[in-house]
Amino acid sequence: MNTGTQTIFAVSSGSPPAAIGVIRISGPQAGHALQTLSRREIPARRASLGRLYGASGDILDEALLLWFPGPATATGEDLAELHCHGGRAVLAAVCAELDSMDGVRPAQEGEFTRRSFANGRIDLAEAEGLADLLEAETELQRAAAISNASGNLSGKVERWRDTVLQLSAQVEAALDFSDEDDVSELPEGFALSISALAETLIEWLSRPRSERLKDGFRVVLAGPPNSGKSTLFNALVESEAAITSPIAGTTRDVIERSVAIMGVPFVFVDTAGLREEGAEEIETIGIERARSELAKGDCILWLGPEGEGPERAWEVAARMDSPDFTPKNAARHTVSATTGAGIFDLKDALVQLARDILPKPGEAALNARQHERLSEAREALVSATNQSDLLLIGEDLRSARVAFDHLIGRSTTEDMLDALFGRFCIGK
Repeated sequence: MNTGTQTIFAVSSGSPPAAIGVIRISGPQAGHALQTLSRREIPARRASLGRLYGASGDILDEALLLWFPGPATATGEDLAELHCHGGRAVLAAVCAELDSMDGVRPAQEGEFTRRSFANGRIDLAEAEGLADLLEAETELQRAAAISNASGNLSGKVERWRDTVLQLSAQVEAALDFSDEDDVSELPEGFALSISALAETLIEWLSRPRSERLKDGFRVVLAGPPNSGKSTLFNALVESEAAITSPIAGTTRDVIERSVAIMGVPFVFVDTAGLREEGAEEIETIGIERARSELAKGDCILWLGPEGEGPERAWEVAARMDSPDFTPKNAARHTVSATTGAGIFDLKDALVQLARDILPKPGEAALNARQHERLSEAREALVSATNQSDLLLIGEDLRSARVAFDHLIGRSTTEDMLDALFGRFCIGK
């Protein structure tokens, strides 16, 4: 625990007004601040009801008071919490009193969590999972984030690191007792152990990335003008986001909406009608953008003539309620956005497809930084299996361990930490 740091405080329960407003205090002066405000000693790790007083003796509030001596706390420091009434004036008065104390100051964004990391209460992968958890808007995002925040990925990395350390010890022993730097001096099964670990990392690297959960499963609606794209788009996102009209070329640009269906994040994309002739200048630009969207979609719903859509598109027969409706022989779905017929089945099928592509519920997912570090570790392990010199094998194993250390934050940079903890709110 770093007792040389200043003591920080912040409202950690969200913006007032609310029924309860929690003020968190962390640092070497936390106990003194709590005693100054309550004018009595508060027993450790037990909720106590008490009044909070200002320097002038005025009663500021009656609150539930909690005192947690460090280092076995969330931040690894002395920690106090004031569960006050959640009115703006109450919280402002208590915070002003704390701000007037020597050695006590307001916290910055993510500073509580940063102290948890600095004091070894959480590692970098857990901190990233916590940041994702605070930003989660769907059930899949929450489940993946809580997995990382709970240390599932960190536990795996620690076990992989221990395996590398054991392998490195075997290399050191071979070097100590061998006159020649020859791999024949290594224990039987050494190479198989490295290969098995490398294969495990390949399986993790092949998993869907956590960014897919943030971006959402991308569904592009495509087809010629007046094929019912915008009407179906509005039905899928359950809002009048796109203008619908019988006039050809009404949709002239890409329209996106993010929604959650059954806990799965989606981005639905409405595009300009695709046609080769008759489009004026502005519509032509929209058509070009529509074509570029086809390459980015995870799933394309083709509402045009059967067989004329992109190769991987779902054939959708739309406007089944229309007098001039033309069915499709190989339609994946037949729908009416006006009456709602077939819409639930289409949504359900999209959810099932997305769940196959996105990270599984509760399964730890790697972000871009973690994926890169894990790739470095795997490359080092593969290199080690191709070496015949004990010194080079040892160096490759050291590189793999360093990559694991970077992944969980045993070795990192201030710039990267600033970027990560800047994602947190003031009271976290």
